[in-house]
Amino acid sequence: MSVFTDLPAELVAALAEQGITEPTPVQEAVVPDALAGYDVLGRARTGSGKTLAFGLPILARLAGHRSRPCHPRALIVVPTRELATQVTRALQPVATSVGLKLTTVYGGTPYEKQTRQLRQRADLVVATPGRLEDLFENGYVFFDDVEVTVLDEADHLCDLGFYPAVDKLVGLTPSGSQRLLLSATLDGDVDLLVRTHLRDPRVHELDPNAGAVTTMTHHTLTVGGFRDKIGALSGLVQANGRTIVFTRTRESATQVAEALTDGGITAVDLQGSLSQRVRERNLERFSTGQAQVVVATDVAARGIHVDDVGLVVHFDAAGDAKSYLHRSGRTARAGREGCVVTLTTPRLVAGVVRTQQNAGVEVLHHDLRTAPRPMTAAALAEAGHPGPVQTQDTKRPQGRPGGHRPPHRYQGRRPGGSSYGGRPQRPAKKRAAR
Repeated sequence: MSVFTDLPAELVAALAEQGITEPTPVQEAVVPDALAGYDVLGRARTGSGKTLAFGLPILARLAGHRSRPCHPRALIVVPTRELATQVTRALQPVATSVGLKLTTVYGGTPYEKQTRQLRQRADLVVATPGRLEDLFENGYVFFDDVEVTVLDEADHLCDLGFYPAVDKLVGLTPSGSQRLLLSATLDGDVDLLVRTHLRDPRVHELDPNAGAVTTMTHHTLTVGGFRDKIGALSGLVQANGRTIVFTRTRESATQVAEALTDGGITAVDLQGSLSQRVRERNLERFSTGQAQVVVATDVAARGIHVDDVGLVVHFDAAGDAKSYLHRSGRTARAGREGCVVTLTTPRLVAGVVRTQQNAGVEVLHHDLRTAPRPMTAAALAEAGHPGPVQTQDTKRPQGRPGGHRPPHRYQGRRPGGSSYGGRPQRPAKKRAAR
């Protein structure tokens, strides 16, 4: 019997309208305990259906009653604005089906609309910690009536330095209220939150290691330098469709998106220096398919929860195993297949290998000069070697150490063919100038 049968009929009907008729494993595990009122501690990877796993029991509990102005009865605390938007988007249709009002609050946007919605009645508030704490300090929201509090991606909340604010906010909710915490890791400050605020929680560990997903393949592609990276990235996108690309810095995110667009591939960036309006617009363009690629930094990418992403490319290698797994988890969601490719230069291969080993993933290694064409996920899975490709020529084929040149040297150049898999030819006028 499906766990959905224990939900109000209106919720079940609203789910069916979206084509959701069977629970995912994390929903099957979490929903009964959450409905029964237990505190829940969950480890589940992105794309497993965890938003509905905690959202549905909350809505079922709140249905049939009205909240007082400025006194929400449930809180969902998330680390980023983008994730707040994604959670709201997932829960809004089912909340409406049972007459509940959902309000989203985060920084970077005017107070007026958010405070007005709180005054008009907000049954469930989805919030980032900074703005929620600010609203409380200024008397716009109170936590006396909170029945359920959710901390989503608690590890990232702590990574971003929100532990003090989260600890304070949860401590302001009634001591007997229900708490649910979802996290990829349970160490450090996350463990402290669990021990401080959860009472004898029911623990569910489902797919705690994103690298263990059998529908996800991992590859390392050795290239020459930045311009070769752009050429390789262009080929990967053209062969595999909707793609999320990760860079280390905001500048690189913008730079790579512009280079792809100049090469005929519609790409947008998602990074912290953009205004909230532009970030939301870019994410919407990617979510609706108007843009084929989103190029994002690690922090901004936490809010990207889009199905049917077939490819994740680490344009700049992840800094550690945790980051690698979080980035890679944007593909192979909900049982679908996905491909993960790390682009690197010969000098940096050893560090990439260490990160991947720490992440516990099996990787195929490719040299761009001998990689299959087109570079589809299926073709890459049939090629490659279990260890880094050894070449007789130990000199770096092209580019400077680290694979980067000053931004003005390559910004806006179009990806193209080259002897090392994609170095674009310089325009004639630039050759003449040398």
